[in-house]
Amino acid sequence: MKRELKFFMCGLAAALAAASGGAEAADKVTVQLKWVPQAQFAGYYVAQAKGYYAAEGLDVTIKPGGPDVSPVQVIAGNGADAIVDWMPDALAAREAGVPLVNIAQVFDRSGLMLTCKKASGVETPKDFKGKTLGVWFGGNEYPFLNWMAKLGYKPDVDIKVLKQGFNVDPLLQNQAACISTMNYNEYWQVVDAGVKENDLVKFFYQDEGVATLEDGLYVLAPRLKDPAFVAKMAKFLKATFKGWNEAVKNPEEAARIVVAADTSGSATLAVQKRQMQNVATLITAAGTPKIGYLEPAAYERTVKVLLSGGSSPVIKKDPGAEAMTHVVWDAAAK
Repeated sequence: MKRELKFFMCGLAAALAAASGGAEAADKVTVQLKWVPQAQFAGYYVAQAKGYYAAEGLDVTIKPGGPDVSPVQVIAGNGADAIVDWMPDALAAREAGVPLVNIAQVFDRSGLMLTCKKASGVETPKDFKGKTLGVWFGGNEYPFLNWMAKLGYKPDVDIKVLKQGFNVDPLLQNQAACISTMNYNEYWQVVDAGVKENDLVKFFYQDEGVATLEDGLYVLAPRLKDPAFVAKMAKFLKATFKGWNEAVKNPEEAARIVVAADTSGSATLAVQKRQMQNVATLITAAGTPKIGYLEPAAYERTVKVLLSGGSSPVIKKDPGAEAMTHVVWDAAAK
């Protein structure tokens, strides 16, 4: 009996030690989002809520963004291990001296649009001339400026650029003929405000041949020299992809998780479910082993678009293969 008790106590001690060691060994990861909690980032919240990060031995902090938050500045100041950003902003920042590297590309299609009222007289891109167009800045203006350069329109000469806030008021109040929207967010804000879809004209950047990659994951290049960091981020990707697959498969559940994560209380279930359903259309590799894989051809197309801005290109030289890597993704796929 004493012998059995001794073995039991030893086993219990070992279990407690392992549990304690496991808790201490949890790798901390901080990811900075590009915007406030919403279904645009559902995969991260689902992975956290369902314990996928914890199962990989990770202690993940998801930092929401906002109008006054620059993911590039956050990671440059060592405030995050990884950021969610659009590639135009990331490559422009890289050229300016912040060595960002794309380690995964969750969204492989663009959701960016210009949404216009038919009453403004806009039916085709040729009708933009002489019109006021609402544009987001803070890095989001790069695809738009490239598109206008491709059309031969000079801002403040052929078109008037309105620095658009993160709302749809300029269109609702007829201050602009067209405004920037995402297929999963602002477009539906216009509709919810009472504007009929038949009274709107939509121009998808994807269809206009000027789409660039959005919502990729970026880290600082020097950190990729550390095998421990690569291993940690590989676990992060593995759990994140699992979260995204779940979010696409179960949009209502994902919406509930996002709403719970929104401490402001502004997110609603119906809106977030609809947003998740539209976000899902941008993740064509969801449910496949290729989710999050940055296709070299897609990367090269984005670079080409950013270089072709006439006298004001987004970037002045091709960053080459150094601005992207599959090392972390490959490790996550094992």
